[in-house]
Amino acid sequence: MAYKGEKGVSTSQDNDFDRHHDGRRKSSIANVFHGDDDSAIEGQLFSMNAIDPALDAKMRLVNQAINQIGWTNFHLKLFCLNGFGYMADSLILVVQSVIAGQAAAEFQPSFANGLTFASYAGMLVGALFWGGSADIIGRKIAFNTSLFVSAIFAIVAAGSPNWIVLGLFVSLAAFGAGGNLVLDTTVFLEYLPKDKQWLVTSLAAWWGLAPLFPAAFAWPLFSDPRFACDTELPQQCTKANNMGWRYVWIGCGGLILVMSIARITVIRLKETPKFLLGEGKDEAVVANLQSIAQRYNRRCDLTLEHLQACGTISSTHKKGLGEAWFHIRGLFVTKKLALSTCLIWFSWTLIGLAYPLFYVFLPQYLASRGANTGAGSPSAVWRDYFISNTCGIFGPILAGFMATTRLGRRYTMVIGALVTCAFFFAYTAVRTHAANLGFTCAIYFTVNVYYGTLYAYTPEVLPSAHRATGNGIAIACNRVMGLVSAAVATSANTATSAPIYICAVLYIVMAIVAAIMPFEPYGKSSM
Repeated sequence: MAYKGEKGVSTSQDNDFDRHHDGRRKSSIANVFHGDDDSAIEGQLFSMNAIDPALDAKMRLVNQAINQIGWTNFHLKLFCLNGFGYMADSLILVVQSVIAGQAAAEFQPSFANGLTFASYAGMLVGALFWGGSADIIGRKIAFNTSLFVSAIFAIVAAGSPNWIVLGLFVSLAAFGAGGNLVLDTTVFLEYLPKDKQWLVTSLAAWWGLAPLFPAAFAWPLFSDPRFACDTELPQQCTKANNMGWRYVWIGCGGLILVMSIARITVIRLKETPKFLLGEGKDEAVVANLQSIAQRYNRRCDLTLEHLQACGTISSTHKKGLGEAWFHIRGLFVTKKLALSTCLIWFSWTLIGLAYPLFYVFLPQYLASRGANTGAGSPSAVWRDYFISNTCGIFGPILAGFMATTRLGRRYTMVIGALVTCAFFFAYTAVRTHAANLGFTCAIYFTVNVYYGTLYAYTPEVLPSAHRATGNGIAIACNRVMGLVSAAVATSANTATSAPIYICAVLYIVMAIVAAIMPFEPYGKSSM
């Protein structure tokens, strides 16, 4: 089937960059991709032709160039460096929960859940700030600075003189880390060839790896009475005999600092080609992709003439708050995209409530039923914590494999949610330490199959020009529900089993939502 190009040149859908090099560079080859619906466009997740034909055509040429370059060591470095951001996000949340008991014993606060509120509040603002700014000023600045902010305040938190100051620094460290789930998936995805997009799912393995570091620091420190006072005797707890939690902050903050330095030294990240494309900087797009191709001796036939032949993009926007609103509206430009955006945000809201709420209520519920799940010594407690979190690393790895099969992203999420639900119901029958450890490992594994896939699916199905904004709002929905779970934990009656069953039902709803999502990225390039 042939389509008429912008300059009246009839071209075939089989045209590639070789033909451009044979003397037809000035023809509007990009317009061969124009179609009226998604089904008419092979290999693309959706079409933006009805909204902005020039941008749609250019985006397809950029995808073709990225696929032509293929996988390189540059992408491998990005996988690790973006994984560091995932680790930082998880690390801050885990560290505050790990040290909360020891810090509370020293400071004796009136509001014991204050650090939970502080961390989720910081994560909420961070997701919105870094996500929004990444669509307005670019991915590069946010990518290079966010981890520095988190590292500085994480280290400073170790010197906190009281509970309120500690909460402030925890919140600021969370603010710096809170946008990385947005930035990391966005930056990584916008450089990936189509056949490697499943790696965005496996990127979440770094998130599961993060809790091992606080556990590794806390295990010897909190097992040694020289560094951790007895929380059952808070009146004897002072800074002198309770330095362990401060060392945990220093160690984890130092780790984030090293990761932030690696981000600006291992590679010199340029703006992603798809962000530059949305800004109308065609020349920079070509230079970016050509530099990667030359560095790794790969072929890239994209030229400035190819992009310019597609015309000028019609998407224009204002600066400041007007631009923020422009990016939000861009997530609802078609009915199908609007439905997809709403279902994604709803999914993040559900998991944001179900995941922390279950772990808030479960220990009290088991205790009220007489379950004997104690691990004994502090060393055994941290050993079990280390084991269970190790199991969580492999969930996203399995999810990445499942996402490359005909199950796709959607049904990988369905399976992960339903299996997690089954383990949650079964967990209420736990009565021994061994059973507690076994089911905890299983849940850490299966919930990360769902979570890891949702992390990847979200940026894959959002249009690149508004990807960081939509992803940031999704993560913010998650953080809001984290605050809700902390509030519920403060005031709710934990004697009833209702919260556990509610959480299990929420996972069933998540499975249903995943099944009806309108886009399936399997085998298609993101726009």
